[in-house]
Amino acid sequence: MTSESSTEATEPTFRHLDDPEVTWQQVKRQRNADGSESSVWEKWLACAADPQYLTLYAKYDPGMIVRRHGHFSPHVVMILEGGAWFGQRWCPAGTHIELPTGAAFGPIRAGDEGAVMFEVMMGDPRSWGEQPELFERALAEQGAEPLPDVELEYPDWLTDLRSLWASPGENSSNANPPHADPLLTEPLHTEPLHTEPLPSEER
Repeated sequence: MTSESSTEATEPTFRHLDDPEVTWQQVKRQRNADGSESSVWEKWLACAADPQYLTLYAKYDPGMIVRRHGHFSPHVVMILEGGAWFGQRWCPAGTHIELPTGAAFGPIRAGDEGAVMFEVMMGDPRSWGEQPELFERALAEQGAEPLPDVELEYPDWLTDLRSLWASPGENSSNANPPHADPLLTEPLHTEPLHTEPLPSEER
């Protein structure tokens, strides 16, 4: 994925989901109880370095689970088709979610029809995970297991943080400020919290 600088661009850029350069990337995957695999698939429509931002079109396979996480920048999500659980809140098509920097949501669990989303990260688009026990519980309830991440086509100015478990506001000595390289800090693991199990999807 090539990056573009808005300071150099003087004309609008138009892309279509079917353009050859807008390719699907398999961002996350899991093995389900029946042996099948589910994934999160993304098409990165715009990925800029100066200023940093990312817009993407995402498809969640039915039952796909993504850890509770936040991003190193403000993040907005619009559910276009299907629906998903974000923690204990069911979000059908038409739901708009605003995630400020430092906030987290999830675990995310796609519904029986899967989910299609449009997302915008207004800054460093990478994520950090928190409360891994919630992710483990959601997987166990569904009999699923996470599979190793496949390699993504990152621009030169980004490194892969999909395995990072760290909450920026949890500990000031280990927090990752918005412009710091999170790879230079040791990931945090939060202490287990008592929470209610994820609800079963409404039929």
